[in-house]
Amino acid sequence: MEKKVVVEISARHVHLSQEDYKKLFGADAEMVAVKNLTGGGAFVDAKRVTLVGPKGEMSKVAILGPYRPTQIELAKTDARKLGIDAPVRLSGDIAGSGAVKIIGEVGEVDAAEGAIVAKRHVHIGESDAAAWGVKKNDVVMVKITTDDRTTIYDDVIIRTNPDDGLPPLMHIDTDEGNAAGMNGTMEAVIYE
Repeated sequence: MEKKVVVEISARHVHLSQEDYKKLFGADAEMVAVKNLTGGGAFVDAKRVTLVGPKGEMSKVAILGPYRPTQIELAKTDARKLGIDAPVRLSGDIAGSGAVKIIGEVGEVDAAEGAIVAKRHVHIGESDAAAWGVKKNDVVMVKITTDDRTTIYDDVIIRTNPDDGLPPLMHIDTDEGNAAGMNGTMEAVIYE
């Protein structure tokens, strides 16, 4: 059986706690979804932030909702531009990660940790995972076939979730997508 996954490039973005969101945008500010993302109720917020590190800054960085602990997800190229050490980690594993300043419309947050490069991963429903013989935290290889730069990614983590009707979905950062010559969402296969 061919194990197909949809591959999406996850560009730089931040997740914010409600407390930090209000520091950045005001006590009465609330997130406003302008674009829904694939699965899990995630969305792009109407507001943007600026990230500042020792070597530089990046403006108009997207905020993803809903509220959750503050985390900054970058590509390695972004981290170098900012001059911060952002380790490769699974989302949510921010202990001891990179520090960055986040600036909003009315305030700023000095995040002492939270800047990471998200480890590439595949979200898969429990039924598909069982059919494919994979389980949470398994490591697989995924082959992305493009016209000029077919690429096999190793060390891809399986992240299982309750069945939601979505196909298995792989997230990679912009550096990884560019390396494969991707142009938008693509289909790939688990490589065995």
